[in-house]
Amino acid sequence: MKTGIITTDTYLNHDTGQGHPERADRVTVVIDHLKKIKSKNLIWKKSVKFDLKYLEYAHDKNYLNNVKDSFPKEGLNFLDGDTIISPGSKKATADAVGSIISAIDGVENKKFDNCFCAVRPPGHHAEKDRAMGFCIYNNVAVGAYYLLKKYNYNKVAIIDFDVHHGNGTQNIFYDNKNVLYLSTHQYPYYPGSGSDREKGKFNNIFNIPLPAGTNSEEYLNAYEFVLKKIKEFKPEFILFSAGFDAHKDDPLAQLQLTSKDFYELTKRTLVLAKSFCDGKVVSVLEGGYDLSALKESTEMHINALLEFK
Repeated sequence: MKTGIITTDTYLNHDTGQGHPERADRVTVVIDHLKKIKSKNLIWKKSVKFDLKYLEYAHDKNYLNNVKDSFPKEGLNFLDGDTIISPGSKKATADAVGSIISAIDGVENKKFDNCFCAVRPPGHHAEKDRAMGFCIYNNVAVGAYYLLKKYNYNKVAIIDFDVHHGNGTQNIFYDNKNVLYLSTHQYPYYPGSGSDREKGKFNNIFNIPLPAGTNSEEYLNAYEFVLKKIKEFKPEFILFSAGFDAHKDDPLAQLQLTSKDFYELTKRTLVLAKSFCDGKVVSVLEGGYDLSALKESTEMHINALLEFK
């Protein structure tokens, strides 16, 4: 398989302040490590500019205007207690969204079979009308709307394996029958949402809350329920909210996955993706805060994307 890697240069300019866990090094170590993979099937691309109307599908217009007015001329500004922006964040946030759009176009135009977006800031906590949890724009939600509106798909699945529940993505698609949102996450834990009682208006929300200490075997057994739901839904395109903070070494949570588990869950998903959507998969980076675990886990994820036939 040909796998795209979409990166930006501007992620470096999104300054979150000294000691913040969501820092530029996260993407730098991922990119530097992936560049060591010697494969002619790995296609590197940059983010593209995009029509801002796609942001308005996912986010309230007033919220977008408020964010636009909040980017400081100098120093840092807080959108919430832990979501910080700097002057360079304006371009970095736009390029993070542009990356998933570029990735989708690349798959649709057969430049590569699947794709991973190594970007920051992450997005899955950003709701329709508020920033939260390091996230300003909901990258994966904009990607899903791009598939629905630009490519006229009727069934898009978002699989979120970040250790924290993607409250923002759930919020945006709670009443949307065309999008199936599936999340495995530690619970109860930040952000507090994600119980299995939250099902969406069309039974299109599927949460699998997991207790602290969940190990690899327990997690992969639970992930089979994600795959079962995918089989029922039969998506035309699959998006991954790819957070790697369920790793046992991550400082911000207490699940006990190893790097190899991200290879396994990716591979199992791709088997179904081939059946239902011709292997059309785009993945966008969310969390992951131990740098060594993050670079290993993303490599495992990319290996599965590259190897699948």
